[in-house]
Amino acid sequence: MKYTNLRELTVSRIGLGCMGMSHLFTGKDQPDEVHIATIHRALELGVTFFDTAEIYGPFKNEVLVGKALKAHRDEVVIATKFGMMTGEGEERKLGFDSTPANIRYAVEQSLKRLDMDYIDLYYQHRIDKNVPIEDVIGTLKELIDEGKIGHIGLSEAGQANIRRANAVHPITALQSEYSLWTRDGEDGTLDLLAELGIGFVPYSPLSRGMLSGKITTLDNFDQDDWRLTNPRFLPDAFEKNKEILGEVTSIAAEVGCTPAQLALAWLLAKGADWAPIPGTVRISHLEEDIASVDVDLTAEQVARLDKVTQPVGGHHNEAQMKMLDREV
Repeated sequence: MKYTNLRELTVSRIGLGCMGMSHLFTGKDQPDEVHIATIHRALELGVTFFDTAEIYGPFKNEVLVGKALKAHRDEVVIATKFGMMTGEGEERKLGFDSTPANIRYAVEQSLKRLDMDYIDLYYQHRIDKNVPIEDVIGTLKELIDEGKIGHIGLSEAGQANIRRANAVHPITALQSEYSLWTRDGEDGTLDLLAELGIGFVPYSPLSRGMLSGKITTLDNFDQDDWRLTNPRFLPDAFEKNKEILGEVTSIAAEVGCTPAQLALAWLLAKGADWAPIPGTVRISHLEEDIASVDVDLTAEQVARLDKVTQPVGGHHNEAQMKMLDREV
């Protein structure tokens, strides 16, 4: 494994997105022991960066991650998120809420579920238009001073809010969807991160599995798999995207790696302080993903991948896209 710094936070170059072990994806209903074995294999392979959120499950994913990693607390970086749930106790439900009171409630509940004393990297999951970002970051700075969190992150934040947030306290990382097939950050956001010294954590770096080349049919998805409602996985789009994927598969064959490894190696080549977090429930896929750190691409190969044909369909549906902050 290789390592990098998100500002001053050292993490493995490949992290593990744990969401799919409890939330939205096929395989989420397997016994905890299966998922814990995957997390422990990641540890054996040198992964130190693990990503979860209170909304995943909801709540169950933090419990799972805590159960798997508590005995390894000093070896790992735990990232979790707040801001997409509101209310307290049994009344807690989906809803944007980054008020100081809700942040404080959320962090205490996450610490209990993780069964840990502090959170290494605490993200605002989505920008709350009703709460000034200065108030959000001010509250998080207080939590740093209190020793409850170590670093502050943003997720799917636009350039204006990134600048305003970083002016209150240095932001360690931005987590947003970015991959060969999703290029939203190229609107100037990635340039801003480099300017401000903020690390980048691309989620869905394999476009929800499509870039792995292993999804050839939708018939094997659980009926409640969220991807079945995603524009890129709707039947007509899915068939066209399988054809488009051939471009990536061809370059992977030239390089001598799998399509998944190529997609991850491209991300690693794009930024020295980038740490993608592919998710999986299978140890074989985990091992394949991590091997991407040893795939070296030439400048010419990176340039070709920069220009690959983009897929049919958006990476979110219309309602979900409205949740993303794109204010410049």
